[in-house]
Amino acid sequence: MTAQLFERIQQAHRQRRPLVMGIVNVTPDSFSDGGRYWHAEDAVAHALDLASQGADILDIGGESTRPGAEPVSAEQEIERVVRVVEQIASRLAVPMSIDTSKPEVMKAAVAAGAAMINDVNGLRAAGAVEAAAELNVPVCIMHMQGQPRTMQEKPSYQDVVADVASFLAQRSAAALAAGIRREHIVIDPGFGFGKTLGHNLELLARQEDLLAAGWPLLVGISRKSMLGAITGRKQADQRLAASLAAAMLSAQRGAAILRVHDVGPTVDVLKVLSAVTDATPPAASR
Repeated sequence: MTAQLFERIQQAHRQRRPLVMGIVNVTPDSFSDGGRYWHAEDAVAHALDLASQGADILDIGGESTRPGAEPVSAEQEIERVVRVVEQIASRLAVPMSIDTSKPEVMKAAVAAGAAMINDVNGLRAAGAVEAAAELNVPVCIMHMQGQPRTMQEKPSYQDVVADVASFLAQRSAAALAAGIRREHIVIDPGFGFGKTLGHNLELLARQEDLLAAGWPLLVGISRKSMLGAITGRKQADQRLAASLAAAMLSAQRGAAILRVHDVGPTVDVLKVLSAVTDATPPAASR
């Protein structure tokens, strides 16, 4: 599963045809679904539904990283996610990533069937980069300024795109030095993680600048508060149209993976984009 996944990610990166990563939050306090899939059976049913809608990857998370979120222990996180990963692995061939920053959770989830690590903390926790190297699976390194509880208080950058790119380059170098394979590294600019609306918009507008280092790019904008600020939609589940617009823009700017709540509609958007991209221009009239 791991070999197949990293080959698909690399292909998506080369061909600029993003994979769709469906979000499965096994948490009581997620910003978007507010604990709707808090119980393992509900999370598994949701994962099955996302897979039926066309998800290429399922991202399983047991700790909320919304602004102001309180941390949970590794033991709590493992208890939340491992049963879900095991049950999904027994019923689906869709690869899973584990959304965690804790090495203990990484190891438990991969042992249960996860094929990728998605770390919002950029492998900075003690033992995280070593664990990722040992597990030998694809890993997404994300940029976050500050910590979830405080990251939105006063985010500041000299040049947000250059600063994010520099951080991702440093953490990618650390990953390589620890023994993580080059082809296993994915980067994520971290929309909404220690960024103002202006920072987020600049990152999206200049997203292609982040491709210069050569790493596949994961983008998670789905339902985020930046879209609510633009549209005036206060409820996260009212931001479908804005999320689809952002997904289209990000796909056009080279994203290899789109991390989304609304899998089916996003798959449809990408089908339209692909059809237009592949269309042969009509012969000019004479």
